[in-house]
Amino acid sequence: MNNILSLIGRESLLFEKDISANNKELLDIVSNSRFLVLGGAGSIGQAVTKEIFKRNPKKLHVVDISENNMVELVRDIRSSFGYINGDFQTFALDIGSIEYDAFIKSDGKYDYVLNLSALKHVRSEKDPFTLMRMIDVNVFNTDKTIQQSIDSGVKKYFCVSTDKAANPVNMMGASKRIMEMFLMRKSKDIAISTARFANVAFSDGSLLHGFNQRMQKLQPIVAPSDIKRYFVTPQESGELCLMSCIFGENRDIFFPKLSEALHLITFADIAVKYLNERGYEPHLCKTEDEARQLVKTLPAEGKWPCLFTASDTTGEKDFEEFFTDSETLDMLRFDNLGIIKNEALFEQSLLAEFENKINKMKADKSWTKNEIVTLFFKMIPGFGHKETGKYLDSKM
Repeated sequence: MNNILSLIGRESLLFEKDISANNKELLDIVSNSRFLVLGGAGSIGQAVTKEIFKRNPKKLHVVDISENNMVELVRDIRSSFGYINGDFQTFALDIGSIEYDAFIKSDGKYDYVLNLSALKHVRSEKDPFTLMRMIDVNVFNTDKTIQQSIDSGVKKYFCVSTDKAANPVNMMGASKRIMEMFLMRKSKDIAISTARFANVAFSDGSLLHGFNQRMQKLQPIVAPSDIKRYFVTPQESGELCLMSCIFGENRDIFFPKLSEALHLITFADIAVKYLNERGYEPHLCKTEDEARQLVKTLPAEGKWPCLFTASDTTGEKDFEEFFTDSETLDMLRFDNLGIIKNEALFEQSLLAEFENKINKMKADKSWTKNEIVTLFFKMIPGFGHKETGKYLDSKM
């Protein structure tokens, strides 16, 4: 943990004061409640599951499509925390499947449902087929599991959003913004809260996680020089989600307050710190070929080839924000957590049109990316999407 904090320029956890001030109430509520965590074997899902587990819930069921990640989650929990008296089980299920529906029908008795499942990568919008799956996972699976929660008498539904939903410029962020619209519609029937937060440092599939992979495989370190991001640790992501789930009022969106501790950092700056901590001096290269060639010899000299270039791929936003000027904020309730307050505002006709058009595309088994982009522009006036024709898969 200290290693991650130093890489992102911090000395302590962001939410220590808020967790400490509210921990007794957290313990009381969690230890007397039943939880279902969806997408619980991803990086954020695992962090949330651990935060719940260590407070001894009466029941904790975890669902995720990744069987391998679920195995690691259980091993991690057993090795770190041991066992609880409550009912702890994991299920390797696809949330969109019949098997999952049967699982909910057979049990379904939970006080809190937390949905951490998501397609979170900008690269997932490069083709129309993965983009459609992103809509299914981020929007329709969410809407489905909320309705199942309503039907089962669940007390509270939490769903993770993203800072990229604030003034979105990519399809991933826009899909989460549309998801928030669907949440507002369902919030008339069940209490819902959510969270927007920064990049989770070293989460699966992230660029920082990729640094570890590149070093293990003796490959160059590559990073954008002009993209700045806010970073939280995996533990902080779990704490933020649990605080929103337990303490969020209906339609609240929690986010980390900006402070001296939480500041924008470029991926290139973190790469330099990362290499220095591992005893290497960055060697800046001008081309991919040069970097691939030098990695065969430079590490033996205490140097590591790096390629830092400006970003030119579709969907990349050069800065991040957690809220927009039009949103109402509560900055007083917590020390380091801000809250976006929402009314149940949505256009039923617009949501219905979105559902109908997407369902028709899927029924026809035919659609283009441009058709989906056009629909997103209708859903989100001022959507800042710009197509450059270049994607992350075309870069090292």
